[in-house]
Amino acid sequence: MKSLGITLGCDYNPEQWTPDVWREDVVLMREAGIDLVAINIFGWSSLEPSAGRYEFAALDEIIELLHAAGIRINLGTGTSSPPPWLTTLHPEVLPVVADGTTRFPGGRQAWCPSSPVFRDRAYALVREVVRRYGEHPALALWHVSNELGCHNALCYCETSAEAFRSWLRRRYGKIETLNEAWGTAFWSQRYGDWAEIQPPRAALSIRNPAQLVDFQRFSSDELLDHYRGETAILRAHSSVPVTTNFMVTAHIRNLDYWSWAPEMDVIANDHYLDHRLGDPVGELSFAADLTRGLAGGAPWMLMEQSAGAVNWQPYNLTKAPGEMLRNTLTHVARGADSICFFQWRASPQGAEKFHSALLPHAGTGTVAWREVLRLSETLNRIGEVAGTTVESDVALIFSWESWWAAEGEARPSQAVEYLDQVHATHRALRELGVTCDVVSPDADLSGYRLVVVPCLYMVGDLAAVRIADYVAGGGHLLVTFFSGIVDERDRIRLGGYPGAFRDVLGVLTEEFAPLKPDHEVMLTNGGVGTLWTERLRTTTASPIASYLDGPLPGTPAITRNEFGDGVAWYLATAVDPHTMQDLMLNIAKNAGVTVEEFDGEVEVVRRTGDGRTYLFVVNHGSNPVEYPVAGFDLVSATETGGLLRVAGGGVAVVRAEEPA
Repeated sequence: MKSLGITLGCDYNPEQWTPDVWREDVVLMREAGIDLVAINIFGWSSLEPSAGRYEFAALDEIIELLHAAGIRINLGTGTSSPPPWLTTLHPEVLPVVADGTTRFPGGRQAWCPSSPVFRDRAYALVREVVRRYGEHPALALWHVSNELGCHNALCYCETSAEAFRSWLRRRYGKIETLNEAWGTAFWSQRYGDWAEIQPPRAALSIRNPAQLVDFQRFSSDELLDHYRGETAILRAHSSVPVTTNFMVTAHIRNLDYWSWAPEMDVIANDHYLDHRLGDPVGELSFAADLTRGLAGGAPWMLMEQSAGAVNWQPYNLTKAPGEMLRNTLTHVARGADSICFFQWRASPQGAEKFHSALLPHAGTGTVAWREVLRLSETLNRIGEVAGTTVESDVALIFSWESWWAAEGEARPSQAVEYLDQVHATHRALRELGVTCDVVSPDADLSGYRLVVVPCLYMVGDLAAVRIADYVAGGGHLLVTFFSGIVDERDRIRLGGYPGAFRDVLGVLTEEFAPLKPDHEVMLTNGGVGTLWTERLRTTTASPIASYLDGPLPGTPAITRNEFGDGVAWYLATAVDPHTMQDLMLNIAKNAGVTVEEFDGEVEVVRRTGDGRTYLFVVNHGSNPVEYPVAGFDLVSATETGGLLRVAGGGVAVVRAEEPA
């Protein structure tokens, strides 16, 4: 990767093309300003066409072509999908799903994360690759496997079952401790020996929720252990940084990236707009903030995004002119210093033949190619932003474990989904022009003016105390419903909801009263509640708004509590976006957080460093906007004259003359 500037990169699959195309591609990559190319991501069957027989001539040639063109390499270990010979010789490596049936080759990731045979063969390939290329001057980054756990995170085979038992022995030590943690007195589930424990395969009824959460934890740890195994081999033979591509996105939830992040030399993420969501652009911003949180606030890498349409959604929408630039600058605004795409050249065959690429099927005489050149030029213009960090004095607490637990099989309402509630609070902040850091429940909160805790169903004792101490010390807190309910064992915190947060919020809920998805309740502040109500009473809090109708008229729905030197708010229903934004505006202003007066279609984010402030303005709307700032717009290469004007669909990155 470049030491200065924003890196522009792509994923390349030369094994799909002939050598004459390789040479054409390198010329076009230089024209497009490509700095970094990821190769050998799915190269196993090309590098090792049969067991123990390695062929590196083609990869050697590709690496030298890229190196001669001044393009650096993000080199995959090639282990993401096993070759057919491996699953033919060792069908026991194939994954098994919850109903006990095997999943076969033909797609990708057809391997069990716990399989010792798979690991042995994968590690052998990694040794061959790193010994050959570990000190190559073009090598900028090692790319372990690819999107680990995208398809095979949860395996229920007998090998996984034994690995799960070993994991449980390490976690609990004694079978009696496990029985207590899982509540196995219920439904006669008590275990007398570790050998009796199975993965939570498909059952005739609701499965043990604590067992389900532990299986998610185990599965995340098992893939992380595989990553560590490949990484150890790479580091033994190479000094080049090592990473893998996370999938911080709305439709992937199986890995707890808070536990993975410390193992990465570079935090890298893959992100694609998901048009199955109501607000795909808002989800992009949230994912970027969460990725920055995983990086501890440091710059991070967008390993993959699409130039246009993807191929795996029900309706694969292309991007309008200017949309790729807006998407990209949203990632950069929120901390990305490297921008890469899947893929370089659109494939003529295979499952992803309709996935977009920087170089489309129609070639260079296209709108898509002109958009690529425009993006490259823009990234070059804003290169001085690299190395700066994002400003934020608001934190939003996010937990993969809470996501797993909150969406268990038996819960008060199947209509309440964790990520929806997280996105609702993030959207309100974003539409007020408030940038937030997305942090783990174990994060240090002392530097924030406001902390938002959406739907944190599962929370440990130490995290709960840390949040209460933050408020007592003068912080401002917003907690939304279905938070604080259980501890790490998925055991209810008795004494009334919201469990861990009763004291800091000054409320006690006797009973949940969920609403059917098509029902609404009116609030005394003019707002509308959906999905959820609670039989709640205040202990030390003051009611801010109550229900006018529904199952609990007159019951508080929004409360405010003074706790120590700080203030804690509780939102006991899912409110409409306008009410959420009004509430967030009130809370943010009282916390001393600066808000912007836009209509929600404009993102305003600041990055700072070396005494400079860079103001990003991304206008997702169709109308022009103005923003008072004196400085130089790097995108248009013009002075603002004290008032920045950004056209509908436009972007600006202003080097401010003074902090904006």
